[in-house]
Amino acid sequence: MAEFRQSTKLNNVLYDIRGPILQAAQQMEAEGHRILKLNIGNPAPFGFEAPDAILVDMIRHLPHAQGYSDSRGIFSARTAVSQYYQTRGIQNIHVDDIYLGNGVSELITMSLMALLDAGDEVLIPTPDYPLWTASVALAGGKPVHYLCDEDSGWQPDLEDMEAKITPRTKGIVVINPNNPTGAVYPEETLKRIVALAEKHGLVIFADEIYEKILYEDAVHVNLAGLTGDDVLCLTFSGLSKAYRVCGYRAGWMAISGPKKDAADYLEGINLLANMRLCANVPAQHAIQTALGGYQSITDLILPGGRLLEQRNKAYDMLNAIPGVSTQQARGALYLFPRLDPEVYHIRDDEKFVLDLLKEQKILLSHGRAFNWVRPDHFRMVTLPNVKDIEEAIGRMGDFLSRYQGN
Repeated sequence: MAEFRQSTKLNNVLYDIRGPILQAAQQMEAEGHRILKLNIGNPAPFGFEAPDAILVDMIRHLPHAQGYSDSRGIFSARTAVSQYYQTRGIQNIHVDDIYLGNGVSELITMSLMALLDAGDEVLIPTPDYPLWTASVALAGGKPVHYLCDEDSGWQPDLEDMEAKITPRTKGIVVINPNNPTGAVYPEETLKRIVALAEKHGLVIFADEIYEKILYEDAVHVNLAGLTGDDVLCLTFSGLSKAYRVCGYRAGWMAISGPKKDAADYLEGINLLANMRLCANVPAQHAIQTALGGYQSITDLILPGGRLLEQRNKAYDMLNAIPGVSTQQARGALYLFPRLDPEVYHIRDDEKFVLDLLKEQKILLSHGRAFNWVRPDHFRMVTLPNVKDIEEAIGRMGDFLSRYQGN
């Protein structure tokens, strides 16, 4: 019989957050083990529920959500997104500049497929959210990673960014607030990135899904508010994180800047949007209510709120483990701790995470899954309640006290 093999287009496509380690955890669960999953930013399993108004509105619209919608999305939801950006001082994002998607993930892939030819380059941070690297590769492009500096709070190294721009570079990805590091970028840094994009004629891809999850005095600045009409900017956001509805798959892409100069590219995006017919229609009806109603995420990030208290507890306990250090997250739902190579002789961070899983039944993500350059980091979500965080990091510390490396 004929042998069927995966396409060579997938040779450089990796998404290790849901890779072999998760498969090992699923096998252990099938054998009866209880695994504490600290690997994916999925709020629902940790007791975070969607606002009631979103659920009610979505249910009420179900009888009217049985057919396809406009390929860009229903008008009321796109209007709500456009008006949201107007409240942020961004006046050049109109209803027809909004595309709704089955989560931001679909829209990321769509935007890159429409732009890239074989060998075109896109600058992506390291560490990154690995879907960006995978999607560039899937589209036939070449991911080129610019460094973020841990000692500077994981801020982008702008000299490294500019040094990696070539005649084949098409765009710059900016993840702010950042996954996996929790960094939030100051306005001056963002202005310098915009200046680089304008100087070299590049598209900016602004991944801002965590823009409402900010701690203490952190301030988020939308890149589209800085690019104006001079730089093409694609802004990605959605309901998954701030509104705790990852499973609804309700995201959007907002296009701003010199759209006339990008007419051919935007025609390609429209073609791909038409080919997938439309995004999940019931979830689209949740967008207007979510953006217009009470922003309950605020209760979770203020003093006494779960997300803030859990972040603080995880930060304190991780830094108390000998040989472990982590920058404090200013936003998002993660910490990205460093394992001192002088203390832990780890050559394979994937094996380290697998060893921890097998012994302590704790599931983390290894640092190189985020295209980090060395096997000396891991990512931990800060979604569990304080008691579970205390137990998990306590067990982690016990494991590390005996771990000799690999």
